[in-house]
Amino acid sequence: MAEENGKSCSCDSARDAALAVQDEMIRDSLGKIKNILLVMSGKGGVGKSTVATNLAVGLSQSGYKVGLMDVDLHGPNIPRMLGVTGQPENLPGHRVGPVRYSNNLGIISIESVMSDKDQAVIWRGPVKISAIRQFLSDVKWGEMDYLIVDAPPGTGDEPLTVAQTIPEARAVIVTTPQEVSLADVRKSINFCREVGLQILGIVENMSGQKCPQCGHEISLFKSGGGERTARDMGIPFLGKIPIDPAVVTAGDAGKPYVLNTDNGVAAKAFKELVDKIISMSK
Repeated sequence: MAEENGKSCSCDSARDAALAVQDEMIRDSLGKIKNILLVMSGKGGVGKSTVATNLAVGLSQSGYKVGLMDVDLHGPNIPRMLGVTGQPENLPGHRVGPVRYSNNLGIISIESVMSDKDQAVIWRGPVKISAIRQFLSDVKWGEMDYLIVDAPPGTGDEPLTVAQTIPEARAVIVTTPQEVSLADVRKSINFCREVGLQILGIVENMSGQKCPQCGHEISLFKSGGGERTARDMGIPFLGKIPIDPAVVTAGDAGKPYVLNTDNGVAAKAFKELVDKIISMSK
């Protein structure tokens, strides 16, 4: 029994040493990034990845150096929404460089290293935690103004791992206006408070739609719920993104809608969101 305990102790020490080395690599990888934003949501289907993608592209178009990390391991959509097909660059020291979308924007996603893009990722919690920590430690971002982290919906292993590993990150919570979504957003807010993650604010996505014929606003999923929740919970409100079929079309085509020059309501809303994030980051 003593020998078994000795072996167990030795294994624990080796694991702790490996984690300490990885922690140091994470600090080295993230140490030159000025702002880290965790884009999260209480439930799926609210357009979280759309907001994360357009925010990252919008910031990069404003002249900032940006990274976009997709930790939604079961539904990694970022490469497709950006039209990126390359693989991470191998660097010395078992490190990798992000896939380049533009000179100012690099991305990393599990989909970029999968041979079969439609293969399901069937992992339990410990494997997911290990994968995210490896993402954080192995990617050499260099000097950047923003790292946008697209988390899966909910308050499970992935956002918890990011919150615990990057305590300086700030949360951008995406919701739709209806009560079903807002109930889960309140859970996300309480999650952030419980783990000590600062909340930058709430974005209300799918907030009304203008009728193409008469211009009258149609509240398909209600409107104003995100703003009201932000006020009631005492956190900043970052803005409303209206429903626009062109946003969906742009994402499917791998051309982020924030690049759209039609000066539509949704395009203006994304640009206002980018400007607000910049002003709150100074």
